[in-house]
Amino acid sequence: MDTPRPSDRSAEPVTVDSIAHDLRTLGLESGETVLVHGSLSELGWVCGGAPAVVDALQRVVTERGTVVMPTHSPGNRDPDNMGNPPVPDSWANTIREQFPPYRPAVTPTQGMGAIAECFRTYPGVYRSKHPQHSFAAWGTDAEAIAGGHAYDYSLGEASPLAEVYDRDGRVLFLGTSHATNTSLHLAEYRADIDTDTTRHASAVLVEGEREWCHWTDIELTDADFQACGDAFERAHPSAVETGTVGVGESKLLDQQPMVDFAADWLAANRS
Repeated sequence: MDTPRPSDRSAEPVTVDSIAHDLRTLGLESGETVLVHGSLSELGWVCGGAPAVVDALQRVVTERGTVVMPTHSPGNRDPDNMGNPPVPDSWANTIREQFPPYRPAVTPTQGMGAIAECFRTYPGVYRSKHPQHSFAAWGTDAEAIAGGHAYDYSLGEASPLAEVYDRDGRVLFLGTSHATNTSLHLAEYRADIDTDTTRHASAVLVEGEREWCHWTDIELTDADFQACGDAFERAHPSAVETGTVGVGESKLLDQQPMVDFAADWLAANRS
């Protein structure tokens, strides 16, 4: 496959200055709490790559506000759940004994994109302790948002998602969609639906020693998140700002009404 020329990706270089301008035009302001989902490749030819996006976010939000991103590492899991394709049964004990423990400063993200992976390494960023569903935060409330992340029910009431909700935070999509809208997981816990619970396990550090830690969660799914998010936008158009950042379609919306709507929508639409 031929690599697209830079001028095929965007008419002009996408820079820190232009990203910051686009974010302000979209409605992002200094002092806000914002949960960011971003796809670097959707923004055009970004001069400097992911650091340019992070720099622009910090410039606009400033240290008076807080930038938050999901920095998940789902591969740190019990070998019984390492599916598609599964690992051989004979490997299970070795994996449980040897899998490197989650370390906030070291463990890379998986499937989160270049922006989140870059953001977690920035000076002053605080990353939560959850071995699979961590979040990273920078700014005035970074430690308050990410510091109390419980292992059990990892995207629920003791998660950074709930902390963003309690601060009237906003959600920013940079070239992404509701299909990866992590905030809708919070609605899964709050929805009046029958949900099975399951046990998980990951390698963690406890007082400097590696341990195989077990934790409990509900069965989470994002299969209907796009439909749920689209329904929210139709019902609450005033809660959503749309525009472009670089050349990427972007959205900025209020998290609280979205989560509240989603809890009702999931209760009505999930069988």
